[in-house]
Amino acid sequence: MKIRKLGWLAAVAVIIVIAAFYHTTEDTSNRTSTVNKQETTPQEQQTENSQKANDTNNKNGDPASNRDAYVSDSGKNQIPVKLADTVDGDTIKIWYNGREETVRYLLIDTPESKKPGQCVQPYAKAASYRNQQLVKSGKLTIEFDNGSQRDKYGRLLAYVFVNGKSVQEKLLKEGYARVAYVYDPPYKYLNQFNQAEQRAENQSLRIWSQKGYATNRGFSGCENGSGSSASAARASSTTGSAASSKQSNNLNSSTAAGHFQNCTELRKKYPNGVSSKSPAYQPKMDGDKDGYACERY
Repeated sequence: MKIRKLGWLAAVAVIIVIAAFYHTTEDTSNRTSTVNKQETTPQEQQTENSQKANDTNNKNGDPASNRDAYVSDSGKNQIPVKLADTVDGDTIKIWYNGREETVRYLLIDTPESKKPGQCVQPYAKAASYRNQQLVKSGKLTIEFDNGSQRDKYGRLLAYVFVNGKSVQEKLLKEGYARVAYVYDPPYKYLNQFNQAEQRAENQSLRIWSQKGYATNRGFSGCENGSGSSASAARASSTTGSAASSKQSNNLNSSTAAGHFQNCTELRKKYPNGVSSKSPAYQPKMDGDKDGYACERY
């Protein structure tokens, strides 16, 4: 009887020991989990907070977090085109929608080198050459702004980019162009164009190197040796003047004589060429078909 009682007591003792063991193990596991959680929480919390902040910024349109997306959206407005020819410092010809189109650069103006009745202006040839360098240096795209896409002459009005970089801004920054023709603001790139122009003016670059040459109305002056063309143009536009009559008679005489044989002969009388309105004009001397024969580049 005592033996059976001892066995029962031993069994109870074993059960108590086993229960105590499991209780200790569970308690230790819980404490370990709590300690681990406490040790990792600051880093995890920082990452979680950072992610939440980014998500909030993205939803709110924060510029810093959406910078790449903004650039991408801007690029989507640019239309890939192929260059057909360069005309001057602010005009090119492109292939667009299967046809050749003339593009007049939005918001800038460069000195004239081919305008009928206008002398060749300082830095006009340099601007034309620089423009040609730029548009031939990479992938060409154009972008339209709000308002009409064409001017009164039927030319496309657009921003021009090479490899995503603004040609207009480059010409302004280097002092080849001025900001002009701001008819219907706001314009997308007007502020940065103004900044580029101001930078060139502060450094007296090119068109800004001669005081009074670049104005808000255009450019004032002619290249050395090209002033006679402007004088002739002014004389011919003065109705009833003796100079105009004499010039007209001379031109009519040239017409009767079969015009000039070539540009060399024509330039002896008209150093900068003639427009299509002149009796001395001949299509065969207008190689680029721009309505101006024997112009100097």
